[in-house]
Amino acid sequence: MTTTEVSKRTTENGVGTSPLRPDGTVKVRGEFAYSSDLWHEDMLWGATLRSPHPYARITGIDITEALAVQGVYVVLTHEDVPGLNKYGLEHADQPVLAVDVVRYQGEPVALVAADHPETARRAMKRIKVSYEVLEPVTDSEKAAAGEGAELHPGGNVVRYAKIRHGDQSVKADVVVSGVYEVGMQDQAFLGPESGMAIPDTEGGVDLYVATQWLHVDQQQIVAALGLPKEKVRLTLGGVGGAFGGREDLSIQVHACLLALHTGKPVKMVYNREESFYGHVHRHPAKMYYEHGADKDGRLVYVKAKLYLDGGAYASSTGAVVANAATLGVGPYNVDSASVDCWGVYTNNPPCGAMRGFGAVQAGFAYESQMDKLAEACGIDPVDIRILNAMEEGSLMPTGQVVDSAAPVAELLERLRAKPLPVTHDELDLRRMPGGVSNTTHGEGVVRGVGYAVGIKNICFSEGFDDYSTARVRLQLVGGEPAATVHTAACEVGQGLVTIMQQIVRTELGIEQVTILPMDTNIGNGGSTSASRQSYVTGGAVQAACVAVRSGLHKHLAGKLAADGKLNVVANKVVSVDGSVLADLADVLGDEVFDETVEWRHRPTTPIDPETGQGNAHVQYGFAAHRAVVDVDTELGLIKVVALDCAQDVGKALNPQAVLGQIQGGSAQGLGLAVMEEIQTVDGKIRNPSFTDYLIPTVLDMPPMDIDVLERPDPNAPYGLRGVGEPPTISSTPAIVAAIRAATGLALPRVPVRPEHLTGT
Repeated sequence: MTTTEVSKRTTENGVGTSPLRPDGTVKVRGEFAYSSDLWHEDMLWGATLRSPHPYARITGIDITEALAVQGVYVVLTHEDVPGLNKYGLEHADQPVLAVDVVRYQGEPVALVAADHPETARRAMKRIKVSYEVLEPVTDSEKAAAGEGAELHPGGNVVRYAKIRHGDQSVKADVVVSGVYEVGMQDQAFLGPESGMAIPDTEGGVDLYVATQWLHVDQQQIVAALGLPKEKVRLTLGGVGGAFGGREDLSIQVHACLLALHTGKPVKMVYNREESFYGHVHRHPAKMYYEHGADKDGRLVYVKAKLYLDGGAYASSTGAVVANAATLGVGPYNVDSASVDCWGVYTNNPPCGAMRGFGAVQAGFAYESQMDKLAEACGIDPVDIRILNAMEEGSLMPTGQVVDSAAPVAELLERLRAKPLPVTHDELDLRRMPGGVSNTTHGEGVVRGVGYAVGIKNICFSEGFDDYSTARVRLQLVGGEPAATVHTAACEVGQGLVTIMQQIVRTELGIEQVTILPMDTNIGNGGSTSASRQSYVTGGAVQAACVAVRSGLHKHLAGKLAADGKLNVVANKVVSVDGSVLADLADVLGDEVFDETVEWRHRPTTPIDPETGQGNAHVQYGFAAHRAVVDVDTELGLIKVVALDCAQDVGKALNPQAVLGQIQGGSAQGLGLAVMEEIQTVDGKIRNPSFTDYLIPTVLDMPPMDIDVLERPDPNAPYGLRGVGEPPTISSTPAIVAAIRAATGLALPRVPVRPEHLTGT
């Protein structure tokens, strides 16, 4: 579809505009119903007993005292799981409730349902579990080498990915190497895990839950409950953020188990501390890199070994490993590449999906290397990136051709051309590292500037059957043409509900569009992850609209006896020359046009296990950042003064939402750079709260000057390119590069802490 064809049908609030979100006003007013707001007059409250140990053998469970607490309806252990006591996104390796071993601190051991949340918590504390504490496995590199206890059958390697590209014997004039580490980052969504399970009278259950993937939740729940799929129905509750942390199960099976055992609705809501234990996090990484270049700075080879700590269970570690490996060289042309990546089991907290999904860890390492290489070659850091930048037609280390826009050089050039923020002579504590806390008056404060660029795959990869289902229905409602859209694609705050309305308005030319609740009464919508929903569900909604429009136009042509092509614009039937022929409402009558479409993007293939070659990804996204920081070298405090970004989005379906995604992704990258880390000692979390786990606030985020490029991808709906993840990848290394420029320190690890800057 050409841009001209789109514009002919675009209404005031169609594709390319920024209409109000349908859920925006109620959210601003505090009236939006999140899943934690769910209520039922006859409901019970559920609570989870979790292991205090990272690794231990369970030698006994006594629930007698818990059952004696007044108001307790049921206490459940693994013996009460009627179906398969295992679940998992990629591998069913995680027990619904622990049987004989716990593998991480916080693993669920027992469940309680009571008439009040405090009663449930008091009863939970009376459950007596006897443990034989074991020595935990906490070092991912050692685990990959086979050291320590075998945590799962088959060993501790979840997946090993190997990329071999080009001549492996080449030599280089300039060689730089480094060892880099990325800490464990939390998604830090503000709405904790929550939901309600309501049993029916026929042995089934309805679950209302905040999640990212309704159908995969359903698949895992029915296996655990031993029920057919039609007996377990899921509806999306209001979601208070996700960023990957809701892709795995949390309360889903537990709430359903309690509801089915008690015959009553059961509500579960985690507090903040339990939320830190109850969902996966970003994989910590240790990475060894070596870059070789000729004397002019052109890359000759890249060698890398990456170790990703998957924690106690697999979750999506296999796919994260594939991303880290296939994207591990970055957005650069290189004739020779050798990348090895391991994802391993340990007794650390489970890790899985988080925004950037493997590309974040690799991006910090390869961008740090590019700065090191620039210094070794005596070349400007931007120039060396432009010299090696990918472009359309470039070859990935997997052998895949980048067959749509890859404006890497242009992104960097745009950033370099932007004016730098001025240095203020007058003292303003709000601009100082440490802010209004009056920690410094400018003594020892130095400024640095850093650049970084990143690459991210869009949508699911490696042959995964990645599709979405959409149903679009057009009819008169209250005398006006109206459409409804039904999908199972989860709205988690990113604005998919708005995008779907815009697509329908554009394709059908009507104004009134209602998005029905997302549930499992329609086919799979896939996960709200991998920057895929606008692409895949957007494609499904567009295709369903095209099918509706085909039937509608036949009907209109018959009603109006029109021979030429007709369009509908702003509820009016118009001819090809723009003449208004009729009101759509007048000719639609009692007709109903209803179409359901399953839509897929072009296929991908798994990478070859020996060479890593293959067309693994459907699309690539690129973003670049320039960071300006002030560093107090005496106190180790950092102020990010500016964080400018340039990103190619293919087509901005909603320009305001695009800016919001870039700002939000950059904020999470800033957090990883200078403050966010789940700190563990011997597998135990030391900071499971927002008191000690710090995330950026409005006072930490600097102004952002953002350039949005629109270089259409001919293979994607409207030419769009996934937006949400790329800015998270390049923002972290840009900030750290700026800190290095200010201090001269190597800083091979994120987040950068004050002691890294002061040596204390």
